[in-house]
Amino acid sequence: MLRNSVLLLTLWLGLSAAAAADELFMVRSSHAFPETMATLQEVITRHGYTVSRVQRVDIGLTDSGFKTDMYRLVFFAKPDELRDLSQRYPHLIPYLPWPVTIFAEGEETLLVTANPAELHALAHTDELKQLFQRWGKEFHAILEEVRKGE
Repeated sequence: MLRNSVLLLTLWLGLSAAAAADELFMVRSSHAFPETMATLQEVITRHGYTVSRVQRVDIGLTDSGFKTDMYRLVFFAKPDELRDLSQRYPHLIPYLPWPVTIFAEGEETLLVTANPAELHALAHTDELKQLFQRWGKEFHAILEEVRKGE
């Protein structure tokens, strides 16, 4: 769980803007954080995924001097797919369920997630390569729908 957060934050903070274009999906919503959070959860559900939990991150950030109370990690997966993958590919467990980072920036809200295609080093089979590509398309579509406020 924490490993997912560290992976996402490391990718996000450590990449240049050009490199991040392929490795990260990031969208900006013109809507306020509460509305965007609700939309994100609705869109995730419409795409057949389940929100497994929402984790507050702002407590640690506040202790580090950041001024935000609107910073969350939203973890989601398809439960049957998660169970199957965990049994057949236990090396994926640290990366599942998948996280989206959502945080307020002024009057807008940013959403960021790693591109699952970047897990290519873990894709030991064609099945996993195809899965990561499918996830990439679906996760990108989810964020785009949230950006549009759908």
